[in-house]
Amino acid sequence: MAHTPKNIAIIGSGLVGSLLAVYLKRYGHQVTIFDRRPDIRTVEFSGRSINLAMSTRGWKALRAVGLEETIKEIAIPLYQRALHVNDKPLYFQKYGHEGEAIWSISRGVLNRRMIDLAEAEGAVFRFEEKVWDVDLPKARVYTGKSEKSKWKAYDFDLVFGCDGAFSRVRHKMQRRSRFDYSQDFINVGYKELTIPPDENGQHKLDKHSFHIWPRGKFMLIAMPNLDGSFTCTLFMPFEGEVSFENITTKKEAKAFFKTYFPNVRKEIENLTEDFFNNPTSAMVTMKCYPWTYWNKVALVGDSAHAVVPFYGQGMNAGFEDIYELDQLIQTHGDNWEATFKAYQETRKPNADAIAELSYRNFMEMSSKTADPNFLLQKKIEKHFAEKHPDKWTPVYRRVTFSERPYAEALAIGDKQEAIMQEILQMPNIESLWDSDKVEQKILALL
Repeated sequence: MAHTPKNIAIIGSGLVGSLLAVYLKRYGHQVTIFDRRPDIRTVEFSGRSINLAMSTRGWKALRAVGLEETIKEIAIPLYQRALHVNDKPLYFQKYGHEGEAIWSISRGVLNRRMIDLAEAEGAVFRFEEKVWDVDLPKARVYTGKSEKSKWKAYDFDLVFGCDGAFSRVRHKMQRRSRFDYSQDFINVGYKELTIPPDENGQHKLDKHSFHIWPRGKFMLIAMPNLDGSFTCTLFMPFEGEVSFENITTKKEAKAFFKTYFPNVRKEIENLTEDFFNNPTSAMVTMKCYPWTYWNKVALVGDSAHAVVPFYGQGMNAGFEDIYELDQLIQTHGDNWEATFKAYQETRKPNADAIAELSYRNFMEMSSKTADPNFLLQKKIEKHFAEKHPDKWTPVYRRVTFSERPYAEALAIGDKQEAIMQEILQMPNIESLWDSDKVEQKILALL
């Protein structure tokens, strides 16, 4: 299939923009990446990040352009969850089958590496150059110091919006007729905290685990970094009894950590410093459609479908967008209109599905983890799945360790949920949960 070299703009030098540049350069296109921020390779990067969890879909997209091994150099495999429940000993839950892992990567470290790799392919980065407007039919990009300053115009053949949940490119598309758009903020914010390495530069907690302190309406998570530290994220309501608004002094912050996270109390000083130094950030689900304009403009990653981070799929979904887009470029060659049309039609249902799954996971983590019925359900599901792996694959596994569509995982998950609700209605289910009777009933309902 013919691929005529094009002059392409990518707006946003984040993970998705940088990887897309690598893919497009392989076809011989000229690629220029604009970003309003400075080059993150020259600045300290911290304060508002959740460590990334690379899983099967992300690795597949990197593998296709030969980048899997270079990225694994900066990642740590996590084979299990480590659950820190008050008044209970620490316990571990394996993620998948033997050897399966999600991989912890610092967002800043990964982004720096991806920019280096895109530059090595020949992509040109224009940092500290803010895009204020895009002429969609002409694929013309306008940049300038401010909204009222004199703008500079650049003409391109194609423009890709990879500029995140509050995308400037999407904002321009929203002004066109029949453009659907919604954003939903949840009432929980997050704040980045750090557990430093010990005096020998080693990790203070198990290095190959994803650490979770579930506390009902709020929780703390921790993921390891290569330097022996952990990047922690505190998720908590903005307002209410236990909330960000109710912790205003160092004394209150210390008391909060001591009360709810006693096993990391030695780190309280550090956590308290971070609590007041780092911003509290909001989380949003954003949906829109269409994702493309003619054969000129397309949205990729968070600019098309931002999700809350509770499934660890934001980056993985964005990388999968690029992989699927590339498959379509190979099929349709120079027919960008056909490529864009197929891209949005195939990816949109999957983006909606992972948004729904991510939101449900948030609800699960925040309100169901202490529900006896829910815990019993999970126990029955695990027992059945171990006996019948060909008949029952948990939704988490379908999302994290599979390349099958997100929409399929959601549909099968809904069917499994309906079966489990029927099982939980069985008399004496609490004592019969691992019996042959329950097993046969599930098999009959499948």
